[in-house]
Amino acid sequence: MKKTDAAKQAAKNAAMNAMNSLPVLPKMHIWDEVKDYMFITLGCMMYCVGFVFFMLPYQFIPGGCTGIAALIYYATGFQTQYSYLAINLVLLVIGLRVLGIKYFVKTIYAVAMITIGLEIVQRIAVQPDGTLMRLAHDDEFMAAVLGGCIEGTGLAIVFLNNGSTGGTDIVASIINKYKSFSMGRIIMWIDFMIVTGGGLLVLHDWHKVVIGYCVLLISMIMVDYTMNSATQSVQFTIISDKHDDIARVISTEVGRGVTVLYGEGYYSKAKRNVLIVMARRRESPQIFRLIRYIDPHAFVSQTKVVGVYGEGFDHIKS
Repeated sequence: MKKTDAAKQAAKNAAMNAMNSLPVLPKMHIWDEVKDYMFITLGCMMYCVGFVFFMLPYQFIPGGCTGIAALIYYATGFQTQYSYLAINLVLLVIGLRVLGIKYFVKTIYAVAMITIGLEIVQRIAVQPDGTLMRLAHDDEFMAAVLGGCIEGTGLAIVFLNNGSTGGTDIVASIINKYKSFSMGRIIMWIDFMIVTGGGLLVLHDWHKVVIGYCVLLISMIMVDYTMNSATQSVQFTIISDKHDDIARVISTEVGRGVTVLYGEGYYSKAKRNVLIVMARRRESPQIFRLIRYIDPHAFVSQTKVVGVYGEGFDHIKS
């Protein structure tokens, strides 16, 4: 019994030592978080500009919570920012449970920015006669193209910086967390039902429904185009004297497995440990940051892979 207890205690001490030996990330990590919030703010403001200047004046339905808010505005005149905020308060509770505290905080921030942005941009867009400015004049198709491009790009910027604009984006992010589906396509299928139902039940206009489909298609293309590199899988090959520290941090911070290969320099004959890491493209910035924090002089190569199948990635296709 004493030997067994001693073995357990030794294993426990080894585990504690391993955790304590994790490198402490420098304050630069705070600056990376600040940049995330800066870009989330930019993406939210772009979305508000596309929505207010190219959706509301033409009575388009862009989908998502803003689409529902727009339908309420068309039917009752109730301001979009307030209905958007009310809907998101419910969905944010779900986001807290599934996506975690860090994601939840950034989602709250994005929802607040869009709520404030809608208020500010609508004040700018209102003309002396009380109507909203129509930047595309009477060209509805051009308004749909410009609005869809601006909204889609804004959403992609938010997604790429670990944020969400709330609403159906929360649902899409939850699905994307566990399944390798394109976020643009997930959002489009959800929004498709909102546009169809709202256009027929509230506006009673098939023309608006068709234009709404165009807006959704353009937004989806822009989200996928902007995020395309972030949805692919990549392989990292890392050579560093601090390979143990890098492997531990990637395992704990990113949650990706690390394979260690034992190599030898051809010319120097020096023994080298080589780390192999498979990850999603969207995780690349975080991995590069961690490597840079620990060993700025590490040798790193990153390559695209056609497909990765197994635990943590896609299912093996038949």
